[in-house]
Parts: sequence; structure tokens; C-alpha cells
Amino acid sequence: MNPRVVALPLRLTLLVLLLALPAGAKEVVKLAFIGPLTGGNSAIGLGGRNSADLAVKLRNADPAARYQYELVVLDDECKPDTGVQVATKAAADRSIIAGVTHYCSVVAMATVDTFHRLALPTVVWGAVLPDITYSHSYKEIHRVNGTMVNQNETAARLMLKQGYRRWVVIHDTTDYGKGHNKYFTQFVTAGGGQILGTFGVTADQQDFTAELTQAKALNPEVIFFGGLTPIGVRIRAQMDKLGVNAQFQGTSGIVSDDFIKGLGPLAEGVVAFREGAPAEKLPGGKFFLEKYAEQKYSNPPEAYGPFAFAAASLLMDTIEKVGPDRKKVLAALGEVKGKDSIVGAITFDDHGQNTVAAITAYVVQDGKWLVWEDSEYAAGKRRLKGR
Repeated sequence: MNPRVVALPLRLTLLVLLLALPAGAKEVVKLAFIGPLTGGNSAIGLGGRNSADLAVKLRNADPAARYQYELVVLDDECKPDTGVQVATKAAADRSIIAGVTHYCSVVAMATVDTFHRLALPTVVWGAVLPDITYSHSYKEIHRVNGTMVNQNETAARLMLKQGYRRWVVIHDTTDYGKGHNKYFTQFVTAGGGQILGTFGVTADQQDFTAELTQAKALNPEVIFFGGLTPIGVRIRAQMDKLGVNAQFQGTSGIVSDDFIKGLGPLAEGVVAFREGAPAEKLPGGKFFLEKYAEQKYSNPPEAYGPFAFAAASLLMDTIEKVGPDRKKVLAALGEVKGKDSIVGAITFDDHGQNTVAAITAYVVQDGKWLVWEDSEYAAGKRRLKGR
């Protein structure tokens, strides 16, 4: 057969394919999103995923955008081993230029070496353990939300101001829980408070009878819990069954709708603290919430959704500026100072940590997390336990 006859249909096919491409088609750039999409902390993870997805959709709808963005979504299950697996998958895929990574501190700590080794620029959107950014000199790791240090300083100060002086601490035995125990104890004792007892519990523990029975005998005014929603729900429920009549105080790890759903009326009056302002009070909060509602996501953005949106937006802004090149993105992230975002100005220090100063106190009132200052508890119309 004449080779020219064979080549002709091939050339026609290539021509048809080229003509089928839309005029001015943009290069596709991939970002990874990693968070807990299943398990007890999935509500926060799904809110973070939706928020990052929203940022991508808004960017793709912008005719001025140089690239078309695609979000590669991965579930870390809030488990270190799983986190390392999906982090390796994302970082080894050279088509993925950067990552919006992690809510659970124990997972974020487990993956920093992976992101460094495989040179993937990342921005943490929810994990609060200081060591995630400060225990190494890896340039790949950045974080837009704050750390637990300022959170616990504010937590101790506010509760001491309410007149509390005696605490029992119950914390999970991950680095996250140990960190909260360390910093809260430090600030409470410095302020004149007393830690009567400290109990470590495992992340999958179901029965807290032994710890709560011992805690009850110590007669604390407050049970401070350093951990995440699933354990927090179980401990607060079992406090009621065992007659532990103390105020329940938690960390940012319990500021989720699932905490209230899991406890119902028993959540009333629970106090917790989180970095940054609530979405509606953020500089771009109204815009974010309106656009989020338009997408009709089946889950709310939850407490850290705005940070996931800000992280994804920052990465896309950076890629728009320097192009889809990991090395160039990494260098540009190191220069971020006073960058506008919906959570406020982002400035990374020399460890990639955003200098977030604001810490917000929350209290559950009538089935909702309210900012402390906006609540009837702050106004004196309702009282915390023992006040």
C-alpha cells in the first residue's frame, strides 16, 4: 500500500482534533486538597474541601485568569499513615504544582518530611500545632491559620477572668493534644490558676469512666479538653452520666457543627477558642459566604473553610504571577508579605507561618456556636457552670 495513502487519514484526524480544541484554551494546572473527608472529623474536612473548590471555581470563571485550575481531592482520614500515603501520591505527581493541606495536626506533622523530600509547596489550612512550621527549616511548608500558642493564652486569660481557678485537663495523646496540654497549663498556672490533674486518652478511646471518676474526686471547676470533636462529644456526654458538674472547655478542635449535633442540649454553654474571626466577621466574609451559598454545597464551610479558601486563592495568585513551576511558586511564597485575603492580610515569617494575631472565643448558645462577646453569657444574662 502506498504510505502516502496511509498518512493522509492520520493527518486529517490530527487536523480534526486540533480544530476541535476551543480557541484560546488555557493550560490546566492542578492543585491538591488534603483533609479528613471520612471519619469523625469529616465535617471540617468537607467544609475545607468545598471552600477550596469554591476558590477554584471562582478563579476558573475569571476571564483574566491565565490558567484553568483543577482540584485533586485526597482524604487523609485524620490518620498519619494515610496522610503520608496521600501526601506522597500528591507530591510525586509532577502535574500537581502545590497543595492545600491538612486540618489534623497529627497528620500535618507526619507529612512535612514528604512534602520537603518531594519538593511540593504546601499551605496548611487548619492544623494548629506550632511544630508543623517551627520544628524544621523546610521551605515547602506554609500555614495561613494561626497556632495553638496564642489560642491557649487567650483561653486561659478569658476563663481566669470569669473567676475559674481549678482545672482538670483531659487531652488526647497525639502531638496535638499534648501541645494543648502544654500551652494551656503554662498560661493557666502563670495566671494564678491550678491544674489539679492531667489525663491522657487515646484517639479511639470510647469509655472515659476511669478518668472522669478520678477527675470528679478532684472537684475541678472546669474540665479542659485538648482534642478533636469525636472524643470531645464522648467525654462531655459521659461527664453528664457520671455527675461531673464542671464547666466544659475545649480547643479549636471541637468548634464544629458535629460537636453540637452529637450532644444536643448537653453542648449548651461549652466554651472553645479558635484562631481568626468567624466567617461573617472576616474582611471578605460576606463575599465568601454568599458565593459558598450559591454553590449549594451539602455541607457548611465550618470553622476553617475560609482558611482553605484563602490558601487555595493564595496558591493560584502565586501561580498566576510566576507560572506553574514548583520552584518558582516556592520562591514566591517565601516573599508573601501583607497579601490581601478573605481572612485578612497574609504575611509569612521565616518559617512560613502567617502572623495571625486574632483569637476568637466561642460559646454554644441555643444550638449554635456564638462569638463570646455576642452571647448572653458574656452579657451576664446566662451563666457558665459554677458562676
